Amino acid sequence: MANTLEEIIENRKALSQTRVTKAIFPDRTNHHDTLFGGTALQWMDEVSFIAATRFSRQNIVTVSSDKIDFKHPVPAGSVVELIADVIEVGRTSIKVRVDMYVEDMYKDGCEKAITGNFSFVAIDENRKPTSVLPKDFLDLQDYEH
Repeated sequence: MANTLEEIIENRKALSQTRVTKAIFPDRTNHHDTLFGGTALQWMDEVSFIAATRFSRQNIVTVSSDKIDFKHPVPAGSVVELIADVIEVGRTSIKVRVDMYVEDMYKDGCEKAITGNFSFVAIDENRKPTSVLPKDFLDLQDYEH
């Protein structure tokens, strides 16, 4: 069981990792027969939102995306896995890194295709920034999934 706030935060980071796998069908591709960049960004925002929400269990809103690197094309007929990890925790904000890996549907192996960072702010019932660590946060340390 975690004792210090630092240990609790590290435990919550590990518990909040989120993975989503998707097949790239032709309706998600552009004229180059590769995944639309906007679709990739939408998926990355979604998976990072889930990770941030799992970490905090608060109402969370996206406030920015940062440094999105498209390193490798994602062709139709491939599979991608998006992996979101909480990398920074502030008083009201959480930063999540998302790595998207592409793999051929019929061969082993994968390659990092896209990486990006997404920032979120926890909000209260009045939609004002609030602590990402609620007052009863220490009680959350017993959560397991």
